[in-house]
Formats: sequence, structure tokens, C-alpha cells
Amino acid sequence: MIAVIPVRGGSLCYGARETALLAGRALVVGDGTEEAVAYLASSSGSSLALERLELGPFAPAAYARALAARLSPERAVLLPASPDGRDLGPRLASRLGRPLLAGVIGLSPGRATVVRRGGRQLVELSCEDAYVATYDPSAPPLATEPRAGARPTSGRSLPGGEDPVVLEVVAPDPESVDLAEAPRILGLGAGAASRQAIAAAFEVARHLRASVGATRVVTDGGELDHRRQIGTTGVSVNPRLYLAFGVSGAAQHVAGLGEPAHVVSVNTDPSCPMAALADLSIVSDGPETLSALAERLGERGADG
Repeated sequence: MIAVIPVRGGSLCYGARETALLAGRALVVGDGTEEAVAYLASSSGSSLALERLELGPFAPAAYARALAARLSPERAVLLPASPDGRDLGPRLASRLGRPLLAGVIGLSPGRATVVRRGGRQLVELSCEDAYVATYDPSAPPLATEPRAGARPTSGRSLPGGEDPVVLEVVAPDPESVDLAEAPRILGLGAGAASRQAIAAAFEVARHLRASVGATRVVTDGGELDHRRQIGTTGVSVNPRLYLAFGVSGAAQHVAGLGEPAHVVSVNTDPSCPMAALADLSIVSDGPETLSALAERLGERGADG
């Protein structure tokens, strides 16, 4: 088994590290592979065998053509279930003439567990033959109807096609980007769950180019959509920077944070678990701090 990890500008996508560790071997492809390989090596230990192939800016059809011969001897090819992995995976499967196992959450010899029916069903697939799979390291909490014995289906092989001409790459809107892909996240807990605090949080996040997430208490209260819930019953994230306002640091929330490079905690309780995890712990009222930050950042923006 080998993992194929697509990177852009040296940045690893959601699930890249977990996918590489599951396979035990990884081929890092794309733009800025040297930086990505160095990070994977430092964060995964010496047991992970790494190769890299610089292919330039992301172009899934071109990537599939370039990788087909290299990957044909591999029985199992695993990609992260990130947007780029989900784009490249089907093209690789078509080029290699193999079935695609989408949404894999578990692998064992000859079998794969995949998610179906919008996360409500787990299906056990028999996969003795060669295949391509996309792997999602976060297990779905709603999958409650297991079914065993199915086999992966392989449809008519389609041509790899050509990539569209890229005229412009527009930076993603932090307010709408998938939390799992966000490099910066501003998290809100029970101590910052008022409408005024949430409005200030979005203003601060806009200036910092960050996405807004929350604990279950906030989303259960209806102030934010459940898609913004971080934790074991929400979204698993792995930002480079996590700013926690009024977040106590409950285990079910922290378990979904991944391994942020930097954590800042703003909380009135200096002994809360999140303060202990933080690189910088600020003992202050979360809503008041957000309001002051929004005002200060707004003044800076007005001054140019």
C-alpha cells in the first residue's frame, strides 16, 4: 500500500499525515513537495518511508497521467479525502482501471469500511483486488447501520480528460471554507456564546483571515451551525493557529483539534484545561477581548 499526498505550495491538506501513516509509505506530489516532505518526516517519525515528485501547480488530470505508470505496480493506492484527494482519486482509478473506494474510514487485510447514505451507514467491502481509495481519518458519529459482504463496484473506464485552463485562483473565504481545511481558526466556547460576542468574533476572524468554530455548547444553543462544531461529535480540524475564546478545553473538544502549531487561550479561569494547553494564556473576559480586538482591528483597517 502507498499513500499519494497532493500538496499546494508546500501545504499539506486535511488528513495527509494520517493517510501517510496508515499506508506506511507516501509519495508526496505537487508544488513545494520538499517542504511538505520535511514536515511529514519531522511529525511522523522515522518509520514512514517518504518520496516526492514535483509536478507543479495542482492539475488532477495531468497528475493522473504522470502517476499512472509509477503506481501501476501498487495493489492499493490511498489518498486523503481532502478536496484535492477527492479530485485526483477518481482520475487515478480511471487511469489504472480500478474501483474507487470513496470515504474509507478503516482498512484491514482484504476489507475496507466505507461511509454511505450521508454518514448513516457503514459498509464493509471486500477488496482482495487492486483498488484506489480516499481515506477520512474522522469516524462518522451517525453511521449506525453496518452491512457486511459487499464488493466494490467498477464502472465503465472513462478517459482521464484534460484539466481546465486556470485563469485566476481566488483565495477561499474564511467564513465559508471547510473547517477541516482552515489554517487559522477562532474558536468560541460557552464563555463567548452571546450574539454580540459571535458578531465580534466574525469581525476579528475576517481581519485575521481565520475561520470561526465553536464548542458543542454554542452550536446546541443555535447561535452557530453544527457544521462549525469542533470535537469528537463535530469536525476534526488541524489548524496551524487556534485562538480559543471562552473555551474551557473539555476532552471531547480538544480531541478534535488535531495538533495546532500555536494555541492562544482567552479565559477568565487561569486553571482551565485550555489554558494549560496554550502557548499563550490570557486571563481575560472573552467577549470583552473580542469586542476590543474588533474595534482595534477595524481602526487599523480604516487607517490602511
